[in-house]
Amino acid sequence: MEAASGTAPVTRVALVEDDREARARLAASIRSQRSLQLVAEYATGAEALAGLESVAPEVLLVDLGLPDISGLDVVRFAASRHPDCDILVVSIFGDEANVLAALEAGARGYLLKGSLQRDIVLDIRDIRNGGSPLSPIIARQVLKRLQAPSREPLAAEAEADTTLTPRESEILNAISRGFSYAETAVMLGISVGTVHTFLKRIYRKLAVHSKTEAVFEANRLGLIR
Repeated sequence: MEAASGTAPVTRVALVEDDREARARLAASIRSQRSLQLVAEYATGAEALAGLESVAPEVLLVDLGLPDISGLDVVRFAASRHPDCDILVVSIFGDEANVLAALEAGARGYLLKGSLQRDIVLDIRDIRNGGSPLSPIIARQVLKRLQAPSREPLAAEAEADTTLTPRESEILNAISRGFSYAETAVMLGISVGTVHTFLKRIYRKLAVHSKTEAVFEANRLGLIR
């Protein structure tokens, strides 16, 4: 992360969008903010895969409907190549299959193009602050999916894998009540980096990819109150 004007942190953003007008609009919003740096624009999935070999953005905006390969392949590649990158899907596809596939592939947010009612810059800031930007209809789909009756009870070994430590429970409880990462860190007397580290462990235990999924899954399993 670099600095603007000597002090302000700069977030490196890359964009994968085949529609020229949509790409130009998103790029213009990003370039209008001194706290953001547009480091790459890709019009196809192949371009994105090649570029992401060397370009390491902190936020990646991805359209799923690319002309050559699925944007899901780009999401998977970016999540594997750059695990600290926050991936935000911006797509016209709002069906459950695509939404869940994107979240499972590593996306940390999902916005429908037709429902964008605010500048994408706000969603970029949200995801960098630990949020999971979701269009309302997408959030309802995720909630519906996570509230569905569970399958068979987990085996004892699997249940043990989802057991949260006291510190992990404290952090997830705070996040579930709406506290930001910074507020959670202050309350617990730890650093924001430590909060991120514990959340990654929680994600692994619960087999989820975002804060929203973690809260719902933990609630479903009765791990938080």
